[in-house]
Amino acid sequence: MSIVEPVATCLSPAVHYMVCKLGFEIKESLSVNSIVYENGEVCWKTITELVYCLESDQSVDYIKSVQLLGPLCESVHLHLQSLTMEQFKLQYLLWFQWTNHTELLLEVFAALQSTEATAIALSLMKLTSCLERALGDVFLLIGKDCPFLLRDLLASQELAKVFGQSVMNVLRVFIGSPCGLNLRNILWHGFASPQEIPAKYCSVLLFLTAGLGQLLRRFLLQTETILIHRPYIVFPNVGELDIFPDLNHEALSLTEELAKISSFVLKTMLPFWVAALTAFRQHRYADCVILLLPQLETGLRLLFTTVNKCPNRLLTAESSSLYTTFDEMLTKQLSDKEINQLPLILGEPAMEFLWDFLNHQEGPRVRDHLSHGEVNLNEFPREIANQILAFSITLLYKFSEEEELSELKEHTVIKPLISCASCYHSRFHPVARLKKQVLECMKSICSWPELPVVPEEQIQEITGLERSADTSPCISVTTEILSQLQNYLPQNCFILNDPVNNLLTEKLLIELCNTHICTLYCPRSVLEILVLLRKISTQCHQVSDQVIASSEMKYKQWINKMLRSRQRHNYLRMLNSIKFLSPVLRLILILMTLELISIHTVCEKNPYDYQQYLKFLKSVLQYTENLVTYTSPEKNKWDESLELTHKTLIKIRTFNERKQTLMQLATQIKLF
Repeated sequence: MSIVEPVATCLSPAVHYMVCKLGFEIKESLSVNSIVYENGEVCWKTITELVYCLESDQSVDYIKSVQLLGPLCESVHLHLQSLTMEQFKLQYLLWFQWTNHTELLLEVFAALQSTEATAIALSLMKLTSCLERALGDVFLLIGKDCPFLLRDLLASQELAKVFGQSVMNVLRVFIGSPCGLNLRNILWHGFASPQEIPAKYCSVLLFLTAGLGQLLRRFLLQTETILIHRPYIVFPNVGELDIFPDLNHEALSLTEELAKISSFVLKTMLPFWVAALTAFRQHRYADCVILLLPQLETGLRLLFTTVNKCPNRLLTAESSSLYTTFDEMLTKQLSDKEINQLPLILGEPAMEFLWDFLNHQEGPRVRDHLSHGEVNLNEFPREIANQILAFSITLLYKFSEEEELSELKEHTVIKPLISCASCYHSRFHPVARLKKQVLECMKSICSWPELPVVPEEQIQEITGLERSADTSPCISVTTEILSQLQNYLPQNCFILNDPVNNLLTEKLLIELCNTHICTLYCPRSVLEILVLLRKISTQCHQVSDQVIASSEMKYKQWINKMLRSRQRHNYLRMLNSIKFLSPVLRLILILMTLELISIHTVCEKNPYDYQQYLKFLKSVLQYTENLVTYTSPEKNKWDESLELTHKTLIKIRTFNERKQTLMQLATQIKLF
């Protein structure tokens, strides 16, 4: 599928002029001796005086400032190019320590020496994310909640107190405002090609980073404070990201050929794709993904503007309007309330992949973490790089001309990737997380029969043994409710009749959890219900964990004769309680899962019925929370748990009899 005619640049005329030309208009040279002293100290006075502020309100005149700073950037660039690595280390390495990223900054210097455009663009992306993270650490010396956006961070009073407002204005000219050069955003969002980023801007940011280190050192000495670096995030659930097969050398070579013919790739951006593949081959997985993500955004923006018939939005927006970024491209509706056509073209599996890897709070949120400097680049997981690159290959293939793909259609490398992409389903949407929680809780409960139990003859030897509380009413009501639920199970699913030994099997729940549920663009009411269901599941799992821990500990204490009389009686009450707790917890799990399968029918409820439904779920949640308290080692209120459970089961049965559940509503809708 072809997308559009060739595009020469993704920078709008105004932004292209600002980035590529404005800083070169003043031809006069500036002596480096007025910018940096012999001892390596940065002369901030020379730099800040070149930032032009309007007399009216003292706001920065970004156009004039970029123009005036041009010769200074050139002098700094030539200065750094004149240094060897050893000279550079001797003069500046000490002042990079505040970033906690000295190795990365040395890599940036090496890239500048190479003069290779793609390497310099990559270095600038890494430098801006590193600088943002370090400035956030400085912010926390004074402030509490570090701003999420770089522009807000640079505009903060906290950083102005440390470095001075004039210094912060310098940074905002380069990276902190859409009115300025805005180097960070035009690179991270995939607007700038390698050739469009002047190397001197990377040089000056590296130089300014050292200068900031010098200013910070003075502040720390004056205030007698210590800069504390926040720990890096560790990507959770990496094991769940094993979707596509491992990419081998043949796949990488094929990808390079695909990138050359695919209309998903702008020709000016091809060097980024080639560099990403090189980085993957060299096991530089963070570099690979840093290069790939902006190009995914560029390709999708190209597609977005084509299918939605808004070609002007392919370019960088001016400072008065918003860029077209992932955030808007993945939404259901456009700003004018028209339906976004991109999801229809990409298909549900591709959209779920993008939401999983970029947006969902419990997913890896790769772009956010990388671009804000929250990741240890040296330890970036290969698994994530492999998945993003493999997904990218499927897009390259999908948006290539049919005649150019004739030899690739049956290729042994391509077919498995296309197959995996076509059947992808969300791992990190709340729906998927709830399914996972249910199965994990079920697994925990299934281990109860394996718990050690005191031999019956030892129990009979206890004098003054209390009569066990009768659990049969709870089991009876549980059986009755399960019988009602049988009518709402999908075909080929059934509930076994023995509520004590095998009420809800793992097989049943796995079958139910395999049911496809749409996760894209869930309404607020659906998300609200999911929050409650997940809280209930969490509490059920906590009860199970507490029962397991208490059973194992009390058994050991019994065998070792470490329990007093009252404790022995309490232990026996716990063993008796397991008889009803297991089936009841399983009932709640299957009830939740059936409600999950029909969750979108909640949108059919009128406001009153919806509030009644919420009230019901909150009562079940309250029960599970109380059960967590009663079964805790500190409380051990096992008889009270029985009473509480019976009352809750009556509520569930009554609610079910009134046909107010989602599964019942779904059945009624089908009948009509």
